Amino acid sequence: MFVGVAKIVLLLHGGNSLKDKRSVKRKIIERIKNKFNASVAEVGGNDLLRRLEIGVSVVGNDQGFVNSCLDNVLNAVEGMQVAEVVETDIEILNV
Repeated sequence: MFVGVAKIVLLLHGGNSLKDKRSVKRKIIERIKNKFNASVAEVGGNDLLRRLEIGVSVVGNDQGFVNSCLDNVLNAVEGMQVAEVVETDIEILNV
């Protein structure tokens, strides 16, 4: 079994309130959950208005599938163009 974990750090432009940040966060998280069937949560930057850190995890029996799925998630987040992706980190564990 392979477990893939990705951390995506986003920089929000134009948002000046927590309401704006929550709106962007909800849009990104719901799209990832619905399209890729992955587990997603905000994992950091909770007290910062312009920084959003999202964690994504995928489980599968093939390392190539897990890696491909996480790559597709990253590409989808970048393609949404609701925030600037400033940092990504992917780790795949063999359990």
